[in-house]
Amino acid sequence: MKERGKIEKLWSEEKYHVLLHHQHAYDNIRDMLKGDPSLKEVQNEIANALAITPTKGSIINAYDHMWGYFKKVATDEEQHKALLLKNKFNDNQLNQLTLLNYLKELADKYEVRYLQNSTVLKQLK
Repeated sequence: MKERGKIEKLWSEEKYHVLLHHQHAYDNIRDMLKGDPSLKEVQNEIANALAITPTKGSIINAYDHMWGYFKKVATDEEQHKALLLKNKFNDNQLNQLTLLNYLKELADKYEVRYLQNSTVLKQLK
């Protein structure tokens, strides 16, 4: 695989993980990819982004982006649960793993390969 292909594959796997940590870092990497960065440069930027502690806002932002894959196909019950989990997270009644596990459950149910291959969900058991 050529270097650009490796970069694109890496980004497709890491983009939501980066977004979970920091929107600005996500935007910077996306802009970087409009040029011709080396694989090492992209790996370094991803590592820097993942070193940033996620905030409640960055977690909700990533959750909302990933939820977008399901909002048109999810049942009413699944939509209700998605909103309930988000509200409980915002009220400090549950942690980010609960949110991410729900998205993983939906990704598996609806066979959304892009999300299934995302490191942010792949690392969950």
